Amino acid sequence: MPLRLAFMGTPDFSVSILDALVAAGHEVVCVYSQPPRPAGRGQQLHASPVHRRAEALGIEVRTPKSLRKADEQEAFAALNLDCAIVAAYGLILPQAILDAPRLGCVNVHASLLPRWRGAAPIQRSILAGDAETGVTIMQMDAGLDTGAMLLKDALPITPRMNAAELHDALASMGARLMVEALPGIADASLKPVPQPEAGVTYAAKLAKEEGRLDLSRPAAELDRQVRGLTPWPGTWIDLSNGEKLKVLETLPVDGKGEPGTLLDAGPTLACGDGALRLVRVQRPGKGPVDGGAFLRGYPHVVGGKLIA
Repeated sequence: MPLRLAFMGTPDFSVSILDALVAAGHEVVCVYSQPPRPAGRGQQLHASPVHRRAEALGIEVRTPKSLRKADEQEAFAALNLDCAIVAAYGLILPQAILDAPRLGCVNVHASLLPRWRGAAPIQRSILAGDAETGVTIMQMDAGLDTGAMLLKDALPITPRMNAAELHDALASMGARLMVEALPGIADASLKPVPQPEAGVTYAAKLAKEEGRLDLSRPAAELDRQVRGLTPWPGTWIDLSNGEKLKVLETLPVDGKGEPGTLLDAGPTLACGDGALRLVRVQRPGKGPVDGGAFLRGYPHVVGGKLIA
């Protein structure tokens, strides 16, 4: 049976979930998204991916800066919803919002809860070297991703997978699981299961400064850093000539030497443990190139230091 829904989401991750709900025949009467933000050289206001998709679908879009004001809560309650679906929205939902829909608010979270509650579960799972992650459909409460679990599915993190690829796979999984879960939520056949107290971790918001590669660390960790921070904030090394070299793709390999030493023309750099081959890089103002092509145009000596 079609349900009367509101959808609350902001980034690309959420778009496929909105599309799946509409395609499944549910009545999405309103979309909530983060307000337009200045972006680009001109700092013009840009609507979020979910905002743009909702407009293309002809769905009303609301972009409040907060949901704590009484008038916003009254406007939400007036929608007379069966359920609100939340996916990477970016605003805290006060209790009045959580209580307004007949079936409450349900969240699509990109991790196997209780691991990686918080803002950046996709990236943190790669950075930590997790063998798998997944999606949890969760009944929301007032805590940070602490609600009871309704449905979940796991996905292996393959050795060369980066955050962009994992993002797309989890978005597709989240869309499928949310559509699967709604009938069971509606008829109460899908029973909420409290999250276990053991195994809780928090996925802190990403900071741009996390992108700097410290070659005194093990090569395997640095490779996870490159994959986990693709596409944002990206990773880089500081070259000996003062340039910041963007590192787009790497491969951990065997090798020994003082961290930062150029071991071969791969180019391969010695790390605190093992070595890191720069598979694809980008110099300032230039396009992405293979590591070997970069090195042919850069002054270097095998056995010397490439980094500052």
